[in-house]
Amino acid sequence: LGNPETNDAEDWRGIVDYAWSHAIVSDETYKIIIESCDFKSNDTWSSEICSQGVDEVLKQYHEIDIYSLYTPVCIRDTAASDDRSMLQVMMKRTSNMIPRIMGGFDPCLDDYAKAFYNRLDVQKALHVSDGHHLKNWSICNMTIYNNWTGSEPSVLPIYKKLIAAGVRIWVYSGDTDGRVPVLSTRYSISTLGLPITKTWRPWYHEKQ
Repeated sequence: LGNPETNDAEDWRGIVDYAWSHAIVSDETYKIIIESCDFKSNDTWSSEICSQGVDEVLKQYHEIDIYSLYTPVCIRDTAASDDRSMLQVMMKRTSNMIPRIMGGFDPCLDDYAKAFYNRLDVQKALHVSDGHHLKNWSICNMTIYNNWTGSEPSVLPIYKKLIAAGVRIWVYSGDTDGRVPVLSTRYSISTLGLPITKTWRPWYHEKQ
């Protein structure tokens, strides 16, 4: 599992701590969130102060790719030109954020896909237009997204069942993702209280 959403409470804590530790947000904003947000509560977003604080964190990613902190963003981005508050999308407890499809390092890939699949000839070739030109295809269908109810706030109970059954689980996480940062993963896994059998060490793949 790579950079997976694991447990809402620890995931949100990791998002906030990561943003602060990577100088995305100010000490003042971080302090407000720490003092006003209880991410373990089922009613986290009822606190307006907490919601505003987290919204400020997400706003700071406006000119930064939250999925790849040091990757350039698409300056002419229209695929993500929606003026909704990022918080409205991300704070849904039932959400599964669709990860950005990174093909190589072209930050405008989503824009290319949107333009390509909105072409009438492409739609005819794929037999999806039914004779009509669909002009508003997008990477993420917000109607489906807003009505999605098939997500759980935590998969830790599933991990526990798999571990008890002898299934080995590999969870890895990078340090350039602000959406499901390595801190979120570490916080979530630590709540399982698993025994440590090997010391911390570098991980190499093909000598890298």
